[in-house]
This record gives sequence, structure tokens and C-alpha cells, in this order.
Amino acid sequence: GILEKTRLCLIKKLLPHLEDRRKYHDEFVSSTSFHGVHKIIQTRSKTRKVLWLLVLAGCLAVVIWQICSRFIYYFSWPTTTTVVVQYVENIQFPAVTFCSLNRFQAHAVSNLKIIFLIWNIVSSILQKFAKQDKYYQELNDFLAGNQNFSIKEFTRKNGFYLNSSTLLECDFFGKPCYPQDFEHVFTEYGNCFTFNHNDLSARRVSLSGRGLHLLFDVQQDQFTDEPALGYTDAGITFVIHSPQELPRFDGLGLLTPVGTHAQVAIRQLKSIIQEYPWGECKPDIKLQYHKIYSTNGCLLECKARYIQDWCGCLPFILPG
Repeated sequence: GILEKTRLCLIKKLLPHLEDRRKYHDEFVSSTSFHGVHKIIQTRSKTRKVLWLLVLAGCLAVVIWQICSRFIYYFSWPTTTTVVVQYVENIQFPAVTFCSLNRFQAHAVSNLKIIFLIWNIVSSILQKFAKQDKYYQELNDFLAGNQNFSIKEFTRKNGFYLNSSTLLECDFFGKPCYPQDFEHVFTEYGNCFTFNHNDLSARRVSLSGRGLHLLFDVQQDQFTDEPALGYTDAGITFVIHSPQELPRFDGLGLLTPVGTHAQVAIRQLKSIIQEYPWGECKPDIKLQYHKIYSTNGCLLECKARYIQDWCGCLPFILPG
């Protein structure tokens, strides 16, 4: 319509004659600062034309490659890691979780062996008598009522405990601490106890103090594992971690044998991970059984779901 007619009219008026266009092109080629163009046009030798054409094409390819690579680099959101060492007067005191290498009380382990031996003998005998109808119901009731053994409850009641007899001394920067200041937690070492756990407000302390001083009484004749299974160690294992995270003993636990004094220095390390698009951190991820996201907590929950899906049961030391 009208727009197309207007466009054609403008093209006819603006389009110069062929001679004018040739003259304009010659002037542009001879005066342009694009060095290789007028060399290609003005030179008489075909060999030189080809050489200048190759040089010009190569330079154009390099320019295009540099521009594209810079755009790709820019939109890849490059990240710079900065490490800053800062000396501060007050830091947040970490959580300290400790466990006894002797997981269970000696008398409980001995009684448990006897109970399992008797139970295996009695249950096998009762199964034979159960074929007679007059004993069938009674024996089934007996078997059903005595097979709900819980390793979790057994560990809680008969594992290592913390009271005034096992915690001989506790001192936190000159102030006494008591067994009720520790929180019970299950780990692969059974009953463990955490000082400065996440339910309490994290203590802020001066760097010039002595820190936390603990003295335990771990008697191997009172707390011991089965020597036949290879548990012959005696002492305390402990780990220092953030109050918001679960203790991780695998590869990180420190050992203190019986009759020794151990000192451990602490250093606070704070990592700030950038979010997308500069990094891979996703702050919206929430864990089901942990208030604060951590790699260890995520791995524990994934391990628990995997075992639950394949076995239909769950070890009590895993969340859920």
C-alpha cells in the first residue's frame, strides 16, 4: 500500500547513478584507513592481491575469534576467590562432641551375649513344640512379645553415660560446667555428648582465654566392647565442629588414649560461596531433618533415604 510506495520512492531518489557509485567506491578504497583494502585494489600484481587478501582474511578471522571469545568469557560469569586473614578479638566458640571408644557398659555386653544365646536356644526348641496345637497360641504370643529388641534403646540405656562419676572436671574459661550442659547425640560411637550445642546460644569468647578443659573417667573394666570383635581401645574420641552442624567423626575425629592429656588449637574458617550465575550455591535448598544446610547433613539424609528404600529399615544413627 502506501508504505510500500513511499519506500520505493525514497529508494529511487536516494539511489545514485552507476558512475557516481563507482567514483564513490574508488575514493573510499583509496582513502580508507583499513590498510589491507586499498592494497588489494590498487596493486597490479595478482600475486600481491592474493597475499594481501589472505592477510586480510586472517586478520578478520582473528578479530572475530577474539570478540566471540571475550563475549563467551563474559557470559560465563568468571569468579574470583579472595582469601582474607583477619585477626579478631572475639570469636564464636565451636561445639565440641566427644564419645567413649568403649561404647557399652561391660555388664550389659556380657548380659546381652547370654540373653541372645538363651534366646536362640529357647526359640529353636519352642518352634519344635509349636507344632502341637495345644502350645501353638501360647508360644506364638511368647515369641511375639520378646522379639522387639531395639539397639537404639539398648545403646541409650547401656552405652556410655555422662554424670558426676564420669565427668570429673569441667572448666570453660574459668567457669565450672556440669553434665547437664552437654547434649546427648547418637553417632557411630553410640552415646556421644556435645558441649555448646545448637539449642543454646553460641558462646563468644576471647582469644586470650584457656578455652574448654575436660577430665573424664573412662574405666575399661566398666565400659568395654567385646574384645573378640576387635574393640580393645580405651579412651575418648572428640571432634570440633560448628554448633549448627552435626559432628562428623569419619576422618576428622581426634583420639585421646587413657592416661593422656591432649590440647587442641582452634581456628575459625568462614567460607562465603557465591550464588548463581557466579557460583553453584543454591541457598533455597532445605534439609528435612537439619535446620542448617551442610554437605555432611545432606549426605546423611541421602544415605538414609537410600537405605530406607532398599532395606525397609533405618540405622538409628541416621536422621529420620
